[in-house]
Amino acid sequence: MKSNTEIRHVTKAGANLFLELGFAPAEAKRLQAASRKRIAQTRQLKLQLMEELSAWIAEHHLKQAEAAEVLMVSRPRVSDVVNKKTAKFTIDTLVEMLSRVGRPVRLSIGELR
Repeated sequence: MKSNTEIRHVTKAGANLFLELGFAPAEAKRLQAASRKRIAQTRQLKLQLMEELSAWIAEHHLKQAEAAEVLMVSRPRVSDVVNKKTAKFTIDTLVEMLSRVGRPVRLSIGELR
């Protein structure tokens, strides 16, 4: 059996995906804004966790290979943390890495300031 891999449609970068999915213009705009806000908040949280990991590495004067051993990840993964490549990590992964170095993460629920 042969799979059909023909590309039927490509959404241009920056386009409103919700509009292309058939939502009314006002609703598509609202959904896109909400989506962008959530993505920004997630990225900010990942950056904060990466900053903590980077600070721990610097604080202990570790080379990336040494940090990788302690964190139980590859050296390139440590490089990705240090270079703030947020797209390559989930929040769970970063929290687990911080836990491995004795910096547990506490979650606080409430309004953002």
